[in-house]
Amino acid sequence: MAYIDWSSELSVGVNLFDEQHKKLVGIINKLYDAMKEGKGRNVLGEIFNELIEYTKFHFKAEEEVFLKYDYPGYSEQQREHSKLTKEVMDLKDKYDKGNIFITVEMLSFLKDWLSHHILEVDKKYGPYLKQKGIS
Repeated sequence: MAYIDWSSELSVGVNLFDEQHKKLVGIINKLYDAMKEGKGRNVLGEIFNELIEYTKFHFKAEEEVFLKYDYPGYSEQQREHSKLTKEVMDLKDKYDKGNIFITVEMLSFLKDWLSHHILEVDKKYGPYLKQKGIS
């Protein structure tokens, strides 16, 4: 059973970004599965690194499209991306130093972070980009 189930509610209406969001959901689910199975710190750390790297890739891809199509919410998105990246990097730093463990609470934060970002911030760009001919 997945920790986060992808649903049409999470779709922003832009195929490229929906696929990237699905990948992020998949990585969080993989992290959850590894935690449930009691995988070692190295495996959990590698999956956490994958989540961070893919998040950076995804945010960069969004921002490039926003600039290209002069999306009026670009500054808001960029601020949100910076904030979220810092939060996850801080968690990773604490994890690397042994100050926190990957727990259900941490996964809950990641789930809330991702779903809030998609539902509250990313949903705004879908209609704009569709008007620009992007689907």
